[in-house]
Amino acid sequence: MNMEQRNAWNVKHRALNASILKPAEHDKVVELLLDLHGSLYSSEMAGDLGVHSEEILMENMTEELLRWYPVPCSDTSNSIAWHLWHMARVEDITMNILAVGGKEVLYSDNWLEKMNIRFATPGNEMNEADMEEFNSYINIESLLAYRIAVGRQTREIVNSLKPSEVKEKVQASRILRLFDEKILNEDTKWLADYWSKKKVAGLFLMPTTRHNFLHMNKSIRIKDKLIKMKKKGVTSIR
Repeated sequence: MNMEQRNAWNVKHRALNASILKPAEHDKVVELLLDLHGSLYSSEMAGDLGVHSEEILMENMTEELLRWYPVPCSDTSNSIAWHLWHMARVEDITMNILAVGGKEVLYSDNWLEKMNIRFATPGNEMNEADMEEFNSYINIESLLAYRIAVGRQTREIVNSLKPSEVKEKVQASRILRLFDEKILNEDTKWLADYWSKKKVAGLFLMPTTRHNFLHMNKSIRIKDKLIKMKKKGVTSIR
């Protein structure tokens, strides 16, 4: 997204924040939420919404750029592939476990096997060896397909929830599932603490929309920087 597109997205997100807990505006909230969410994906996931930041990201993209690790950025060393996976995992976890107490998309269709990875966490705890493994083995085609599956499931959830359910606080039993199912551990307990303070509406605001927005724009910046480096003949920063 360029600056104008990001500013327009932020204006809409502020409007969503202002109305998301108002039952009388529920239909408007759903429409706005789906618009913001869909713009962070490809048109294949959400239909033609005009701006699709994933398509902006994937323009002139190569597998080398997707897997490049570490990246030369002050705010992240993680690869673009990791950012795409992290967005999908966080959305899958928060929407399907914390928002509705259901089953993750990850386990609905052998996605770990398809993606050729062993990681089922959000990835915040991954060390350098984990990152090297992830970027070496992740199946990019399946990663993008998993993200589409997660996005479509989220949209079904958004359309199904009643105004009263949007206002509910995240249930403690669902937070406990994150540890029981080894999604989180002591190193990532801070995520449970953060999510436990939210209402379902808060999950829609962050991570379902803004978290994806931040990581998608970060990924676009990483790609642009790597392309400039490649033009200068740089093939590694190690």
